[in-house]
Amino acid sequence: MTAAKPLTRPGPEPLDLPLKLGLARLANGISPASVAMAYADWLAHLAASPSKGAELGASAWRKSLSWMHYATHAWQGDCERCIEPLPQDKRFSPGEWHEIPFFAALAQAFLLQERWWTEAASGVRGVSQHHEDVVAFTLRQLADLVSPSNFVATNPQVLKAVVTSSGRNLVSGFANWSRDALAVLAGGPPRGVERFRPGEAVAVTPGQVVFRNHLIELIQYQPQTPQVDAEPVLIVPSWIMKYYILDLTPDDSLVRYLVQQGHTVFMVSWRNPAAEDRDLGMEDYLQQGPLAAVHAVARLCPAVRLHAAGYCLGGTLLAIAAAVLARDEPDLLQTVSILAGQVDFHEPGELGLFMDESQVAFLEDLMAERGYLDGRQMAGAFQLINSRDLVWSKLVHEYLMGAQTAVTALGAWNADATRLPARMHSEYLRRLYLHNDFAEGRYPAAGRWVAPSDLRLPLFVAGTERDHVSPWRSVYKIHALAHAPVSFLLASGGHNVGIVSAPSGPLAHPHASYRFASHPPGEAPADPQAWLAAAPAFAGSWWPRWHEWLAQHSSGPVAAREVAGLVEQGTALAAPGSYVHQR
Repeated sequence: MTAAKPLTRPGPEPLDLPLKLGLARLANGISPASVAMAYADWLAHLAASPSKGAELGASAWRKSLSWMHYATHAWQGDCERCIEPLPQDKRFSPGEWHEIPFFAALAQAFLLQERWWTEAASGVRGVSQHHEDVVAFTLRQLADLVSPSNFVATNPQVLKAVVTSSGRNLVSGFANWSRDALAVLAGGPPRGVERFRPGEAVAVTPGQVVFRNHLIELIQYQPQTPQVDAEPVLIVPSWIMKYYILDLTPDDSLVRYLVQQGHTVFMVSWRNPAAEDRDLGMEDYLQQGPLAAVHAVARLCPAVRLHAAGYCLGGTLLAIAAAVLARDEPDLLQTVSILAGQVDFHEPGELGLFMDESQVAFLEDLMAERGYLDGRQMAGAFQLINSRDLVWSKLVHEYLMGAQTAVTALGAWNADATRLPARMHSEYLRRLYLHNDFAEGRYPAAGRWVAPSDLRLPLFVAGTERDHVSPWRSVYKIHALAHAPVSFLLASGGHNVGIVSAPSGPLAHPHASYRFASHPPGEAPADPQAWLAAAPAFAGSWWPRWHEWLAQHSSGPVAAREVAGLVEQGTALAAPGSYVHQR
């Protein structure tokens, strides 16, 4: 085991802060130096690679000939397209793009040049993988920016709406844009989210707050069956957003589903920190978060072990906590479930594009002013990663077509971000994303080093197919790191929708599916693609599979008991508690 890499870096100089803060606001928190270094690396090696230049020139010539052939024959209606969009690219799917040859040829020209820039950004000998990924990502963002679907004059669907509505779609779109712009300038929430207040329309599963410290409130939900499994389930969500993504409406609440299946469920609700919390670090989040919650549940449910589950970064922190407990208190946990969470950050997906020394230092300078990173900036990074669906499709649908998209419970939750203390966020980025300390066995926790190899309990690990935040192939690496039996599940959907997958009711996904396989320690395929090829597929939600797995690792039913929560000013503190309402 190598020694931990030092986290200390010189702090920002007061004289530098005004310039750096101005740059950070202008660049939306993205380090210009980081991007510039990536382009310098790419351009320098591209200039020194005449073979790559010749290859790109030949590709451009072939694509030009292919497009000219298509453009000259498309008027006859019998010409095969020279390029197909990627399966997830729906920009040119509407029929209007294919009714008039001019617009069909325009879409083909755009897709061809987009493909060419992808070729140009990749495969240049000598360019670091990180810099290649940054260049490819930023070029894709620029291509998305100038897509013909984003402009009135070059989008036939919008032009048709202009004609049929006498321009009313543009008037309505301007009104939509004005409302959104005013909300952003005022620092308020997006329009429509007021319909989904926690405790009213979302986070309504009955329960009580049974424990509280400075960082968490622990909610225990009222049983809904006469008997419950003896071992309770503790869920640790990510601290970046509010917990109620796992307790949305009654029709898509994972918490409600588990309670209805006879589980005693506890949920961690994180505090929304402020400037005075700037010096809270990862050790504080570990001790006052999952470790404090585990000990509180153990006091409330004595003589039994508990099933611990973590979602997203909550899963990462729970894995660290489980490693600590495996060393110090091995009799507290029965199983560990990690839902869309990583323990190895060597290949963290597109979030890793924003992770290098320049970028982390830039964020540290940005946080130095207020002592925290605003949650909206973190949400903006997630939007940037999936901008085609979250930004440009909204531009077309709401601002050009003039339609209004109804806010969903998931959309309202997504807008309800939390702040991140400066020290904690810096340590989290450096220890996990930059240095990968946990996977490499040098993460300091509770005074000693911990690693995934400390995990020996049965593990249930879930990834999702289209996850941009925790790519499932990265999540899969726990097989090689933990000395434990692993039941791995791969669900359809993305980071949020793939996890929030009700098995029945009006919000059940009709095409939901998953793959599932269990392996003893060290016997899973090393290649995730080999696992994918061999794992059987199942239709429907993955929630029943997890419930069955928990039941298999439980000791049997016991009589359910009413929940007695904390009392505040003579009144029991009911779920969803008070921390979830902090703004």
